[in-house]
Amino acid sequence: MKKYAFRHLTGEGIDYTNPVFRDANGQSRILAIWDQTIQEGSPPEGFLYGTEYTREDINRALAAQDPYSVVPSRDEIGHGSAMAGVAAGSILVNGSSSAYVGAAPDADILVVKLKEAKQYLRDFYLVPQGVPAFQENDIMLAVKYADGFARLFRRPVVICLGLGTSFGDHAGNSALARYLRWVGVKRNRAVVVCGGNEGNAAHHYQGALEKRTTAAPSGVNVEIRVAEDVRGFFLELWGSVPDVFHVTVRSPGGETIPAGRLGVRQSITYGFVYERTRVTVDSVLVEPASGEELILFRVQDPTPGIWTFRVEAVGEVHNGTFHMWLPITAFMSSQVYFLESTPYTTLTEPSMAADIISVSTYNAANNSFYAESGRGFSRLGDIRPDFAAPGVNISTIYGKQTGSSLAAAITAGAVAQFMQWAIVEGNNELVESREIKNYLIRGASRSSDLSYPNREWGYGRLNMVGTFDALIGL
Repeated sequence: MKKYAFRHLTGEGIDYTNPVFRDANGQSRILAIWDQTIQEGSPPEGFLYGTEYTREDINRALAAQDPYSVVPSRDEIGHGSAMAGVAAGSILVNGSSSAYVGAAPDADILVVKLKEAKQYLRDFYLVPQGVPAFQENDIMLAVKYADGFARLFRRPVVICLGLGTSFGDHAGNSALARYLRWVGVKRNRAVVVCGGNEGNAAHHYQGALEKRTTAAPSGVNVEIRVAEDVRGFFLELWGSVPDVFHVTVRSPGGETIPAGRLGVRQSITYGFVYERTRVTVDSVLVEPASGEELILFRVQDPTPGIWTFRVEAVGEVHNGTFHMWLPITAFMSSQVYFLESTPYTTLTEPSMAADIISVSTYNAANNSFYAESGRGFSRLGDIRPDFAAPGVNISTIYGKQTGSSLAAAITAGAVAQFMQWAIVEGNNELVESREIKNYLIRGASRSSDLSYPNREWGYGRLNMVGTFDALIGL
């Protein structure tokens, strides 16, 4: 494979000193690293923060006795390096056989190490100390940086995101999701996003009120179990037009926050008499990106036990369906979960974005679905994921690992290989995310005992051989 297709990672950076990221001559295959956390150097052209290290800088670092004195960018966690290795790593032995090989071992690599979210945001969203958390604007700028390399180097670009959130409308309307779609439909671009590991976390509830055309009272009790030593948690409720919902909150001690219809956009904080808990309710009747109703609860110092959120409709009920999400597991200091949860519609955002490649996770050893994997469909019924990719006990540069980000990395490498055939070798020089996704869907492996598309597998299991067989009509 010629070195014309390359991929892009965002997150925790990369261990550029690892030999899997070098070519047969010992030179780095990393085109550049934009480290948003280092402010002492020069940022990329057109950007105002961070430091960019070029391939020349990296090669000078590799030749130095202390590489980090030249290029101080590190991957302290190892997540970004593991993804990069799975997608595009390789170690050649005696110039030929491979001791380690990723999905696209000849692809060049572009890396963005995201800076951590500002502390006031971490505090507001109650993110535990030591847990990586990133801001949407920094991720969008990372995508913009990668997109620019398509013009600079005149090469196709695969953008791979191994991160996500359980917040948002789960219909692809966030600013990041819309931007990814805009990039993904460009020629010679492809965007791959992991579906997260929230399918078995009990962090999603889907409820429905009976449709009616009167003002007769009706409601659903949604119960949340809160363990000891929980600092706090967020909870989002999303309704659909034209329904209007309001919520009564009851603490384990029996104190109640009465339902009250807030204004078009309003925030109220409530305190309890016999409990130290404080609950802030933010109500947005028409959320700008989606047009849907959003009610956000921020619960500080919650009393351990069963919290009850009674959801009722204001006036007539036309749709009746509502969804509630708790934060991703990593953002919880201790267990908080719905007593009657549903594992569906648990793909993390921005994997719900339109016209990108969204993947769930399965175990290739026995073709079983990974229980923790996020599942579809979108909140509005759009088909997500597109297909499932291997993500269980995957060989990484740090040993066997499991997770949806590795499924995305394998898929990104497969997409880079497809772009080599399509663009570099001249078989379809204008291909983009939407077309590549449909090529891969047509070649996906499907089981005779399942109907497709479905919420776990999408249209099947990633199968590059099947994709090329479909192309030549076998």
